[in-house]
Amino acid sequence: MKTQTGYVAGVNGNLIKVDFDGSVRKNEVGYILVDDKRLKGEVIRINNGEVSMQIYEMTNGIKVGDEVEFTGELMSVDLGPGLLTQVYDGLQNPLPALAEQCGFFLDRGVYLDAIPDRDWDFTPTVQIGDEVKAGDTVGTVPEGLFTHHIMVPFTLKGSWTVKSIKEEGAYNVRSTICTIENNKGETKDLSMVFTQPIKQAVKCYAEKLRPSEPLVTKIRCIDSFLPVAKGGTFCTPGPFGAGKTVLQHMQAKNSEADVVIVAACGERAGEVVEVLKEFPELEDPKTGRSLMERTIIICNTSSMPVAAREASCYTAVTLAEYYRQMGLDVLLLADSTSRWAQAMREMSGRLEEIPGEEAFPAYLESTIAAFYERAGVVRLHDGSKASITIGGTVSPAGGNFEEPVTQATLKVVGAFHGLARERSDARKYPAIHPVDSWSKYKGVVDMDLVNRARAILIRSTEVGQMMKVVGEEGTSSEDYITYQKGELLDAVYLQQNSFDPIDEACSPARQRREFGRLYDALMKKYDITDKREIRAFFNQLRQEFLDWHGTHFETPEFEAQEKKISDFYMAKVVE
Repeated sequence: MKTQTGYVAGVNGNLIKVDFDGSVRKNEVGYILVDDKRLKGEVIRINNGEVSMQIYEMTNGIKVGDEVEFTGELMSVDLGPGLLTQVYDGLQNPLPALAEQCGFFLDRGVYLDAIPDRDWDFTPTVQIGDEVKAGDTVGTVPEGLFTHHIMVPFTLKGSWTVKSIKEEGAYNVRSTICTIENNKGETKDLSMVFTQPIKQAVKCYAEKLRPSEPLVTKIRCIDSFLPVAKGGTFCTPGPFGAGKTVLQHMQAKNSEADVVIVAACGERAGEVVEVLKEFPELEDPKTGRSLMERTIIICNTSSMPVAAREASCYTAVTLAEYYRQMGLDVLLLADSTSRWAQAMREMSGRLEEIPGEEAFPAYLESTIAAFYERAGVVRLHDGSKASITIGGTVSPAGGNFEEPVTQATLKVVGAFHGLARERSDARKYPAIHPVDSWSKYKGVVDMDLVNRARAILIRSTEVGQMMKVVGEEGTSSEDYITYQKGELLDAVYLQQNSFDPIDEACSPARQRREFGRLYDALMKKYDITDKREIRAFFNQLRQEFLDWHGTHFETPEFEAQEKKISDFYMAKVVE
């Protein structure tokens, strides 16, 4: 393909205007040639022979008249075996290899192969003469814990016939393993690696299904009260220091997902370093090995160029779609979509677009919706089900949930896990506010019982607010018992110790058992009227439940502690 060229006509931060003759399309990749370097950018607007490009590098030194090369290719990522365990930047450059080549400070204009150059043990699954289409598997290779499917590129149209296929054996990741031909006589050589535009959703499936099966995270307050479905979406807004990072670690570690992708999009470098250090040390409860063996990290910190934040989100969801096509359940955690929205606001201002609320672009809502809509449960052509679950954290300034990014996100997600400053300050973790948060999905516990328990919690909160004005003395014994029931539910079920080897992960069976016992205690009427005695009773009951959390499930100690709890509160029940 002949390379289209142009020349820089204007520079405004990381927005470059380029004059050109010929044909250029939106989202096409171009390179600006400056100081013997090729700086990568993407076409975001075309207008009468002039294009606007956002540059994914620092733009120092670019001047009017510099040459620009357009590649004719859309912004894409490489897909193939070897993605798992990798740490990439927003443009899919492997950061460890970049650091090895550039040192502590990354040079601009350096782009490396995303897929490691190595041999894989290939096993063919098709024969000469078979018909295939986009997304069909032509062979497999073992990749860590999974069987990695080598697929027909997702962008190919129509039906193709296999003309040649390699026999079982070890082949280089970029060598030709299969040749296919369509009914027009066009042939295409396939290797284990192909490219996929990041802003085009992969739709190589038979149908999209409604999310119904819960995604078990083994976090009680989520699985029981604020559930997430496999293939669903959820957001976790919260102020700085409210525990978003640890909560994400626990979701990544204990969720019943096959592959975890973490997109650190514009977060502070210190928080990203924490993720990079801790994830390799986290033990995968499924295998006992490092969690990184089924994880990909897309790392684009706030100190990196702003435009790459958008690319990091799209890169992450494209990698998620790739593993979904293999029949796997993928969990994508994006942290934080607020930084991406801020990057959009900056670019929108430079494009001189009419601003929306708080100067965010008018298309903020549709862009966020398009990102979350790439989640879902699908039935693949082979009949298997697979899913992508997307969870995005939002970092509203000052914890204000009324700001545009949070509100735009709430319109499209299926669950809202709002972190509260007052809960994190009181060391109530996870700091998800149980009353303000909500979910549209079904959990692992009977939702009718959960709603009755939540009603007690809401009434308890109301009594607690009233007590701040009138004190305990002005509160009736009945209201005070309701208040203590809500505090009991919060302390022994909604809070969880992520650093306790037993309590950090609570299985669905254990949640149902513990919630059943707690629900029974909450629904009883107690023959106590003295407030001091009420307080002492519930404090002791709380401690008994916490001791129960420290016993292994379905052991004699577990059964004995449950009986002890039952005997303790039944002794005070009104006959």
